[in-house]
Amino acid sequence: MVQKKRFMGALVAATVLATLVSGCGTKTETTSATKAPDTAKATEAPAKAGDSKLVIGFSQIGAESGWRGAETQSIQDTAKADPTIELKFSDAQQKQENQIKAIRSFIAQKVDVIAMAPVVETGWEAVLKEAKDAKIPVILVDRGIDKKNEDLYTSFIGSDFITEGQNAAKALAEHMGDKGNVVELEGTVGASAANDRKKGFDDEMKKHPNIKIVKSQSGDFNRATGKQVMEAILKSPEGKDIQGVYAHNDDMALGAIQAIEEAGKKPGTDVKIVSIDGIKEAFEAIKAGKLNTVVECNPLLGPQLYQAAKDLKAGKTVPKWIKSNEDVFSGQKAIDALPNRKY
Repeated sequence: MVQKKRFMGALVAATVLATLVSGCGTKTETTSATKAPDTAKATEAPAKAGDSKLVIGFSQIGAESGWRGAETQSIQDTAKADPTIELKFSDAQQKQENQIKAIRSFIAQKVDVIAMAPVVETGWEAVLKEAKDAKIPVILVDRGIDKKNEDLYTSFIGSDFITEGQNAAKALAEHMGDKGNVVELEGTVGASAANDRKKGFDDEMKKHPNIKIVKSQSGDFNRATGKQVMEAILKSPEGKDIQGVYAHNDDMALGAIQAIEEAGKKPGTDVKIVSIDGIKEAFEAIKAGKLNTVVECNPLLGPQLYQAAKDLKAGKTVPKWIKSNEDVFSGQKAIDALPNRKY
């Protein structure tokens, strides 16, 4: 019995000592500058919206063209290279309803900034009002929305699509000797890029009365669709005698080139072709003599997007329209620029 009492007493004493040692260890850990590395790692909180990282939710239209792929890569690569940025990326697969779902998800996650390339101009009022109510700024990338909703987004980063259309018309008129019949391959119906590129082109062509736009049809900014549409036009009465093609993007132009060749004509010679975007394949087509002019539309918008987002988080005011730097390429100028094309 005595031995049992001695054993219990020793056990209690050991327990008290262990408690005291443990308490000193905790106190030393919170006040000393020499924390154990493992303990420091274990107590770090993951980054989230509102922490030091800039959290951006980006809704991309899809992957309908080489240009779109280059834009996606620019946005993703720029984020990966910057440890202060956390990107939440969503591919809408060409559907507005998917973009709306993605934006609502970003709002629920309380991101710092929402960015999107809107598939069409209209139908955004409700979801962008939700973002505004949540005090999350919205940046539009490369495509705009209905002008009556300008109060629902903070900034637009991208091109002047009307000017692009005007430049395309000037180039095509020059290549055609200011006379002849033209086919216009339009982009996605309802997209701001398609609407404005058409307006700029059609308005400029009014200054060239000897050039007639005999057919305008959507190729949905897609190469395969552009080829199919061009094939059908070439078989139609309007397409029997054409001297020019204006494509709202390079991918449709490249599809049209295939269709023209299969019809037994020489693209770039029998039929002059002008397009917009500036992907590497288009420059290669100019070098091959199959495409005449490319009006550049720069997709490498990642750096501009993140700089604008950082400025907004810092409380700065950003321009309503942040324009990208672009050019027009024909002939030797395009050939000389080819080795340096990044997309």
